[in-house]
Amino acid sequence: MPTNSPIVLLRERDGQRYVPIWIGAPEATAIAYAQQGVEPPRPLTHDLMATVITSLGRTLETVHITSVEENVFYAELHFDQGVVISSRPSDAIALALRTGTSILAPESLLEEVGITMAVEEEDEVERFREFLDQVSAEDFEEPAEHQEGSHDDGPPGDGPRTP
Repeated sequence: MPTNSPIVLLRERDGQRYVPIWIGAPEATAIAYAQQGVEPPRPLTHDLMATVITSLGRTLETVHITSVEENVFYAELHFDQGVVISSRPSDAIALALRTGTSILAPESLLEEVGITMAVEEEDEVERFREFLDQVSAEDFEEPAEHQEGSHDDGPPGDGPRTP
């Protein structure tokens, strides 16, 4: 984004709406590590929290993104035995990813701040990300017979193609 602030996009499970939540860089890193399965040499705060929860015999049942007031989002951690703890959404999401817990939001929040993206746009972005993950600089190097000074009379653009 122009502000260089990371954003979490929570997607509606059976729809096209997203809830954009601006978060800090450390929280974005914690979320990205969990999404990518990165295990740091020492536990991060959210890893510690997940360990404490399970070591105490408790279960994080759901995470709720509850509301937004003056552009500030609020969340809750819902544990077994009816325990509910207020949380920042970024911490709640990072913890949910580490514990495999569902992240929920009320319909009213989706109506208030949800943005709609067409599925085709999302699919195209995902295909482009996959392409970038698989491509390297060598894929764009010109073969020796097509480099400057060669005398190949073939049509321009012949040669290896990338998807």
